[in-house]
Amino acid sequence: MKLAVAQINCVLGDLKENSAKIVRYAEQAKLSGAQLMLTPELSLCGYPPEDLLLRSGFFQACKAALDALAQRITGIAVIVGHPHEQDGKRYNAASLLRDGRVVATYFKYSLPNYAVFDEKRYFSRGTEPCVFELGGIHFGLNICADVWEPDAARLARKAGAQVLLVLNASPYAIEKQASRYEALRARVVETGMSVVYANMVGGQDELVFDGASFAMDSSAQLMMQGAVLEEELSILEIAADARPAGQMAALPGLEEGVYRALCLGLRDYIGKNRFPGVLLGLSGGIDSALTMAIAVDALGADKVHAVMMPSPYTAQISLDDAREMADILGVHYDEFSIEPLFQGYLATLEAGFAGRPEDTTEENLQARIRGNILMALSNKFGSLVLTTGNKSEMSVGYATLYGDMAGGFSVLKDVSKMLVYRLARYRNTLGYVIPERIITRAPSAELRPDQTDQDNLPPYEVLDGIVECYVEKNLSIPDIVASGYAEADVRRVVHLIRSSEYKRRQSAVGVRVTERGYGKDWRYPVTVRYLDDF
Repeated sequence: MKLAVAQINCVLGDLKENSAKIVRYAEQAKLSGAQLMLTPELSLCGYPPEDLLLRSGFFQACKAALDALAQRITGIAVIVGHPHEQDGKRYNAASLLRDGRVVATYFKYSLPNYAVFDEKRYFSRGTEPCVFELGGIHFGLNICADVWEPDAARLARKAGAQVLLVLNASPYAIEKQASRYEALRARVVETGMSVVYANMVGGQDELVFDGASFAMDSSAQLMMQGAVLEEELSILEIAADARPAGQMAALPGLEEGVYRALCLGLRDYIGKNRFPGVLLGLSGGIDSALTMAIAVDALGADKVHAVMMPSPYTAQISLDDAREMADILGVHYDEFSIEPLFQGYLATLEAGFAGRPEDTTEENLQARIRGNILMALSNKFGSLVLTTGNKSEMSVGYATLYGDMAGGFSVLKDVSKMLVYRLARYRNTLGYVIPERIITRAPSAELRPDQTDQDNLPPYEVLDGIVECYVEKNLSIPDIVASGYAEADVRRVVHLIRSSEYKRRQSAVGVRVTERGYGKDWRYPVTVRYLDDF
């Protein structure tokens, strides 16, 4: 028999359009000869619905949409993910639609409550397997986190399943596909079942779902690999011995994968929220340059407005490089000098600042003037302001509230400074867009004479390594020191991370590409005196 995997991009809460898309894919699968189509986790409503799941009306709307969808499915069986309410309990469910009705429903067995997941807040866990027969093959259902532990798959096998169908909304993270392979191979070895893994694709706030659906046979050999970070309908042949076979798409390398994930996350955030375009402050530095390249690749040059706002400390080469890149990419480009406004602020505050030396106050004034200009343009034209800071800066507070942090979406929020450089070089392999001098010159905020980032921060190689250990790996100060970093650097960086929490609470949402970003999976208190000495 033929099985179709619909790796689709769902819009959260758009039950009508999600249903229509499932019908379109089902018709295409039927034309390809498929008897069964598998969709991702919560494909009917999108993932994650978060506190929509606390509203009874949402479940009622999903129930009505599921019943209506079932009536539109003919000539093929379809497995759809959806929220389900029954006997006063709420479930993350998957239903088999066949012959115009819902014929079987499975409730998710393992509810993840870690990283970006919070399913125990919303759902009750299922306890029973769901196995059905089609084309002489017995299929079992699991949902996402079910296959990261052994019990749910074992229940399906015990109930007679030969092929395990897994609906997923698994977010992208660097090297995540290797972890998925490892988990599914373990389930295959334990149960002897073949597996078909269907994953959602698309951006939803900070999350990006990368698709990359796949199948393994009962010997844990990879038999199908779907496309990454794009919608796709894959057709698999399921042999009489339950062995699947299908296409084998190539997986992207690290830089390509991250770059494409950032593009998809931005494209869907802008598109799904119906913004007409984006604007950003272009500084002649690498962060804003990479952000603009991603914006153009994601949205098109006609939807990107770059604004250069030189101050008395802006180097001529910064102006030259910004102009060159804007010209290469063909974006709408403006220059507004902030010097008159800056001098006006200083004159207004002269009496109030009397007797005090210049410090970061004057630097922050420049950033906040720029933020006001960008927000005024946003208000006037409706475009969303992109902030351009990276994870290294957000970690240690090297950013100005209501200044360079002003905006609605942060493309590089989970991208370390050293990875920014790698992505910039990767982008130039696709076509020269980022002037080489932007990549090679020392980074600087250019808020005072002869300033560089390393005036106030450890070298980025050191900073990024410590941030990775503390934020992403959750290591203690002694453990980080033991891994080879100087204790003084570690304590300094950890102090900066902890003392900058109040800033991050006010930062824009941004794409998550690591296993731990500053979003749903980072929940540190702002007011705290505990030190990480153990």
